[in-house]
Amino acid sequence: MRDFTQNRPDEHLIDADLTRTIIGCAMRVHRTFGPGFLESVYERALVHELWMAGLKVEAQKPLDVVYEGKTVGIFVADVVIEGRIVVENKASASIAREHEAQLIHYLVATGLDVGLLLNFGARSLQFKRKHRTPVVREASAASET
Repeated sequence: MRDFTQNRPDEHLIDADLTRTIIGCAMRVHRTFGPGFLESVYERALVHELWMAGLKVEAQKPLDVVYEGKTVGIFVADVVIEGRIVVENKASASIAREHEAQLIHYLVATGLDVGLLLNFGARSLQFKRKHRTPVVREASAASET
């Protein structure tokens, strides 16, 4: 039997195992409902799945937006998992650049490092992983001479 936990291309990323678990939970929700429901329905089902997976989940969590050490506003995250990953849920035909930018702004404003954008509105679950700071990937051995 092949061990799929070894040599994953994302294994060097921050919270790689946790984000895989979150995406797996989201896939279960999408398989059950498919597209067509409101974001709030997907969010509640996702929170339930995450809770069943043993994760600390906070839905509709207010987070401070900080500028130069001062709180200048508050935004409400759809879901925060384990106090360190922001999840932004969508139920649209596809992920738009504006959705990605929104998530990155949330990460920058809060200082959290990892965010997931989940879109339940498409035929298949769509997801994007975003980072507050750019992720530097090591050069592959094949490209070194």
